[in-house]
Amino acid sequence: MFGGIHLVRHDTRIDFMRIHKPLMILSILLVLGSILLVATKGLNYGIDFRGGILMEVRTTDGPADLAGMREKLTELGLGEVYLQQFGSPQDVLIRLRQQEGGDAAQGAAVQKVKDTLGTTVEYRRTETVGPKVGSELITTAIYATLLALVGIAAYIWFRYEWQFGLNAILATFHDVITTVGMFSLLGLQFDLVSVAAVLTIAGYSVNDTVVIYDRIRDELRRYKKLPISDIINQSINKTLARTTVTSGLTLLSVLAIALFGGEALRGFAIALIWGILIGTYSTIFVASPMLIYMNLRGIRAKAVTAPADPAAASAPAKPK
Repeated sequence: MFGGIHLVRHDTRIDFMRIHKPLMILSILLVLGSILLVATKGLNYGIDFRGGILMEVRTTDGPADLAGMREKLTELGLGEVYLQQFGSPQDVLIRLRQQEGGDAAQGAAVQKVKDTLGTTVEYRRTETVGPKVGSELITTAIYATLLALVGIAAYIWFRYEWQFGLNAILATFHDVITTVGMFSLLGLQFDLVSVAAVLTIAGYSVNDTVVIYDRIRDELRRYKKLPISDIINQSINKTLARTTVTSGLTLLSVLAIALFGGEALRGFAIALIWGILIGTYSTIFVASPMLIYMNLRGIRAKAVTAPADPAAASAPAKPK
């Protein structure tokens, strides 16, 4: 029989903790740089947050030609035009930025779109999102992100000891902040889809962190005198095959979305690609090495007082 293909040898002995200090400094610089970028350059908010016009249309002469429609509408001089196909190949969402001049300007912009696309398009819905609604959506998105992070921290705090919960939430903040900084640096459109990408990244990062934390906790209870850095190295190496396969396969799926998903999903896919890479990195070089500087003696103390074999501990005592 042929043996399986191993991307990572089961007996790897990589000393990750040897380089954790310079990489933690790099992480701090990434976070500070991201905050500085957002504060100075800002984000390229989409229509969801800035306000604008939303039109739902359906083509009557076959599948919609998004490229042709986008070219025609761009020539109108209405600013940013965003087209997204949804549902059937004939259904298209058209989003235009908020026009200066009040309600009259919004109505004039809608009429220009109708005159340009002509009678080959059926107009099913037209909505205007004002700046006030956009600002409310920004606030709601921030609350949603913070609540998700608090929920993640609470779960890990309950599932493990407080040291693990604190480190996991710091690593997740690291991933979220650097992702937002990436949006600012590249000028990618930041909208509700981007918020969904950020929340997905937070969940993915925590999932990867929990796997390694499970192993670290088990090794802490098994090797009571081994240095913490050696235990973390050992735990990362033992889970490295799982991390590599999971991240690699997820990355292949997201790359397919980036290449073939169209313009509407490109920003979402780029955010997830960055999130997979930075999430894997932060699990190994942020969340795990920070445990070195935490007081983990209590966890080992529990291991000393706990019975070595739970089955033997629960068995009835033999009569003398």
